[in-house]
Order: sequence, then structure tokens, then C-alpha cells
Amino acid sequence: MMDNFAATAVTNSLTTRWLGQTCQVLPEVDSTNDRLKMMVRQGSPAEPPTGFVLLAHYQQQGRGRLARRWEAPPGSSLLLSMLFRPNWPPEQMNWLTMLVSLAAAEAIASQTGLEVGIKWPNDVMVRQAGGWHKVSGILQEGEFDADGRLQWAIVGIGINVNIPADQLPEAVTPPTSLLAATGQPVPRLPLLAAFLARVEAWYDGVGNGRSPHAAWQDRLITLGQPVQVSYPQTGRTLLGIAEGTDAAGHLLVRDAAGQRHTITAADVTLR
Repeated sequence: MMDNFAATAVTNSLTTRWLGQTCQVLPEVDSTNDRLKMMVRQGSPAEPPTGFVLLAHYQQQGRGRLARRWEAPPGSSLLLSMLFRPNWPPEQMNWLTMLVSLAAAEAIASQTGLEVGIKWPNDVMVRQAGGWHKVSGILQEGEFDADGRLQWAIVGIGINVNIPADQLPEAVTPPTSLLAATGQPVPRLPLLAAFLARVEAWYDGVGNGRSPHAAWQDRLITLGQPVQVSYPQTGRTLLGIAEGTDAAGHLLVRDAAGQRHTITAADVTLR
């Protein structure tokens, strides 16, 4: 199902006050994150504005965490990057990925009725055929100013919407799409509008002093489970039980010897 839309269709569908009200939709791009990053660095200090959204119907070089590829057939999925200028201290940087993954989980659940969870730190998962399958991934990039505050941040997200099951790529974490999970096509524009509305609500909540941590942690399917933590750069692995997360979103894993480890960046899989 291809339901390609233009920028006017996006803005006409939105209920947001500022997020996505300025947007660009491209038929094809190398990477929405890379393109938006270039726009930020070439623009004035206020351009593009906070809340700018760049969407593409196809990405040639979509990227996920840990330099992984993110692939989706043209016109099948939601592929977009959002620009924020939060001026947050560095310890709040992970709040963006928390609130975006939360928003994606809430939007997918509301539009499809599926059971949706989050695998640490930001893989959005749906329950299908008795197990959890990945339907969405998030990549955050940004720059800090001289005072160490988050000057701007780009959060990219890919949601597998209408990819047939036989076109899904192979991966360690089994992938799926909303089409494969529900058995029917899902219109992308209403899903996009629901998602951006939830992102804006959570982001505005942070501006009012509300951390997304508790709600995000409640969605984590990783907690209480045996996990394998892999460090691709060193080849080291750690086995243990995921016990919780700290306020910054780092995963707390206790190994067989009883030692608790704080995981800040690694590949975590359920065992």
C-alpha cells in the first residue's frame, strides 16, 4: 500500500501547535538525519526552526543505532527526522529518545490496537505470534554549546508500516511491520499525526518539569529479563538480569556474581 503524501497534506492532518507545522516531504533522500543535519549547519542559528520535520518516502542510506542500516521499500513506511533546540543540560539528553519512543508506542497502540513495548534503549516492539518483534527504531544526534548544554538535537525514526512480511530484512531482533502484525494496511498519515501529537505533548511536559523516565520505564520489556550486553567495539559481552534504569535512562544489569553494571551504550538482546 503506497499512500504518498505532500507537505500540505501533513500540515493539514496535524493537531500539533508547533511540531511539524513547518515540514518538508521528499520522495527520496540519502538519510533524513543527514539531510536535516546539513540544513541545520548551513542555516542561520534559528533556521530551520525547532519543530521542523523532514520526511522521506524512501531512504537510500537510512541509519539506526550502532551504524546499522535501516531499510524500507519506497512508500511503505514512516521515515522522518525532527529538529529540537532544547537547551537542556547533558544529563537530560536521553530524555528525547525516551519521549520519542514513548510517543511512537502510544501512537502505534492507538492506531492499531496492538500491544506495544520498548526494548532498551529505544526499539519499539509489538507482540506478534507470542513474541516481541521490532517495528521501529530511533537515532538521536546533536551538538552541545560551550556551556555544555544541548544546543540542538535531531531525532530520526523509522516505523515499518506497510512492508509485506516476505520483504522484511533478517536481523538479530526479529523485525515486523504493522501490516504483518495486524494483517491489514495501516494508513501512514493518521499514524504520523498521532505520533507527532504525542511527541509534542511529552516534549511540552519536559518544559514544565515532567520527566518521561517513569512512563518510558513502564513500557520497557527488557526489565526483569535475562539479557546479553554486547560491546561491538571491543567484542566483550556481559550476561545478567536487567533490573532497572537510572534517571538518565542507563540500563542497570546484575551479573551472576551479584555485581551491578550501568550500561550507557551497547547492544542489548533478550536471552
